[in-house]
Amino acid sequence: MKRSEERKQNRFPEWDYSEDGYYFITICTQDKKEIFGKVVNDEMVLNEYGKIVQEQWDWLAEQYPYVRLDEFIVMPNHFHGILIIEKNIDGRDNPRIVPTNNAYNRRHNLLSKTMNAFKTTSSKRINRSQKEFVFHWQRSFYDHVIRNEESLYKIRSYIHYNAQKWDVDEINPKNRKL
Repeated sequence: MKRSEERKQNRFPEWDYSEDGYYFITICTQDKKEIFGKVVNDEMVLNEYGKIVQEQWDWLAEQYPYVRLDEFIVMPNHFHGILIIEKNIDGRDNPRIVPTNNAYNRRHNLLSKTMNAFKTTSSKRINRSQKEFVFHWQRSFYDHVIRNEESLYKIRSYIHYNAQKWDVDEINPKNRKL
């Protein structure tokens, strides 16, 4: 079996990722190494690398006119955020997006394009800022298409309280099962 066939499919196959939508994103550092700071008294305290990740998240909305940002948090070894893709702003089509057929859009979706830009630019900035280690994000990212207000509310709450639940989080290295 080829390596590409072994990989778990991350995207929701019935969803057209070229369409407007709300997306819950989770990205982990490679090997889930704690690089972005520490949770102290149930609050995330960012170090310089965590601040870079936060700045690059904000940069997405400046760089891409179809992007709006919602609740997010940078954790010691991962990132959660809600990204909103909205191509038709103020009743006008976004001129930087060329309409194409759905098959093309599924392969070249705006969500992946945007998340790849986030991962690439944050990695480059972190690696330029230090020489102690080479920083990498985990391959790909997790996404969840948010389809209703109830789901949006629950995910916002999950993100907001994420640092308070760090001690029991399965992504916390202390909680990993060997």
